Amino acid sequence: MQGKKQTKIVATIGPASESKAMLRALVNAGMNVVRLNFSHGEHAWHQEVINRVRELSLELKTPIAILADLQGPRIRTEIAAPLELEQGAKVTVSDISHKESLEGENIVFLDIPGIIDHVEVGHALLIEDGTLELTVTAKEEKSLTAETKSPGTIKTRKGVILPDSEITLPIISEKDKRDLEFILGEGVEYIALSFVGSAEDIATVRAQMKAYASDEARLPKIVSKIERKEAIRNLQSIIAATDAVMVARGDLGIEMPESEIALLQKKIIRESLKAAKPVIVATQMMKSMTENPRPTRAEVSDVSNAVIDHTDAVMLSEESAMGRYPVETVAMMSEIIQKTEESPFDDLYHALDLNFKNEYSTMIRSVYQLAQSFRTKAILILSISGFTARLLSHFRPESRLLVATNDRRVWNELALVWGIDPYLFEGDERYDTHTTLLMEEAKKDGKISAGDRVAVFLGRTPEHGTMQLVGIKEVR
Repeated sequence: MQGKKQTKIVATIGPASESKAMLRALVNAGMNVVRLNFSHGEHAWHQEVINRVRELSLELKTPIAILADLQGPRIRTEIAAPLELEQGAKVTVSDISHKESLEGENIVFLDIPGIIDHVEVGHALLIEDGTLELTVTAKEEKSLTAETKSPGTIKTRKGVILPDSEITLPIISEKDKRDLEFILGEGVEYIALSFVGSAEDIATVRAQMKAYASDEARLPKIVSKIERKEAIRNLQSIIAATDAVMVARGDLGIEMPESEIALLQKKIIRESLKAAKPVIVATQMMKSMTENPRPTRAEVSDVSNAVIDHTDAVMLSEESAMGRYPVETVAMMSEIIQKTEESPFDDLYHALDLNFKNEYSTMIRSVYQLAQSFRTKAILILSISGFTARLLSHFRPESRLLVATNDRRVWNELALVWGIDPYLFEGDERYDTHTTLLMEEAKKDGKISAGDRVAVFLGRTPEHGTMQLVGIKEVR
C-alpha cells in the first residue's frame, strides 16, 4: 500500500492503465487521484473506469479522488491527410466556415468557424503543443498563407494556439457541456477547467453546473488550469474564485517564454498556498518514462523541486495513460517524493503566510504552532466538510495529519490535499467519539503508538457551531 509521502500523485488513466488490475497496482504504487482526460474517450469508457475506481476504493479502504479534465475551448486542425512540410514551406490555412468554398488537398482547416478573421499577418500559429510553428505571411478573405519555421508534419485533430491573436472563445464548448452533464451524474470529486482566463470563467462554469444539477446536489470542486497569459495577469482573482489550481506547464510554456516557466510555477504555487488552495504541478514530469524504465536526471530534479516548493500534488499524463511503464513511473515518483520530503531541503522554518485572516485561520495557526512546540507525532482532526483539514494542511506541519470524517465524498476529496491521511466513519453522527475512533484506527495501522503525543482539534459540526482545540493528548 502507499507509503508515508505527503505530496500526492495524480495519474491520468488511458489504454495502458484502464484495467482494474493496473488501477490496483497504481494505487499500491502511490497514486492518490485518478485523472480522466475528456479530450479523449467516449462516456461509456469513462464510466467503466469510474466504476472500477469506486470498487477499488471500497476494496482497499483507500480514498481515491477522481479529476475529470474538460477539453475546454481548444482550436484543432482538420486536414484530409498528414501534411509533411520542410522549413520555409508555405501552407494555406482557413477555418471550417470556408470548407465548402475552398478547394485543394493541402489546406489546413481550423475547427472554429470564423477564427481566421482574428489572425493577422505576422501572427504565429503553434500546432501540437508548439512542436510546429508557422508565421502568417499573407491574408485573404477566406484564407491565410503561413510559413513554417522548422520541418514538421501537420496532422488532423491536433491542438492549435494563436498566442498573438485576440480571440474570445466561450470557456465551455458544446462538447464540454455534454461532458459536464455526464460528469455531474457520476459524482466525481473534481473537474479541471481548461484555458481559464478570469474569475468570471469560473463563475460561468459553476452556473452551468447548477443548471444541470438538482438544488440539493453537491457540485464537484473546480481545479483551474493556469495555462494562458491572461490567467497570469488575473492570477490572484482566479485563485480567490477557484477551489484548486493546476500549473499546466504545457500550454503555459507555449504562451509564455520557456525561460520563465520555472519562475511562474513557483509564483503560482506561492499564491495558491497563501490562499490555502490545493495546487497541482503538471506536464512532462516523467515524460521519458513513457518509453524508458528510468527517468532522466532532469525529471528527478523537476519532481523534487515541485515538492520543495510545497505543491499539494504532482501529475502524470501520457506516462501513465499510454506509457510502457505506468506502475514503475508512479513508484519512482513516490520514491522521489519521499526522499525529498525526508531531506532538510523540504523543511519549513516558519509558518507559511495566509492572505486572509479570521477567527478560524487564527485558531488553525494555533494548532500548528502547538503541534510544533510539543513535537507531536500527529494532529488528529475532526473535519466533516474537509475545510478544517485543508486549512491545516496549508501550514505543511511536520506532524502527520490524521483526519476523521463521516462523509465519503469528503474522504475522497482529501486524497488530493497535501499530507492529509483521511479516515472514514461513514454515517456515524456521534461526532464526539470520532477522534477516539480515529486514534484507535491509526494505532492499528501503525501510524501512532502508545506514548506518542498528538494534538487534537475539532472542526465545526452540526451539533457544535464552534471549533474546539482539545489540546495535547498522550496515546494509550
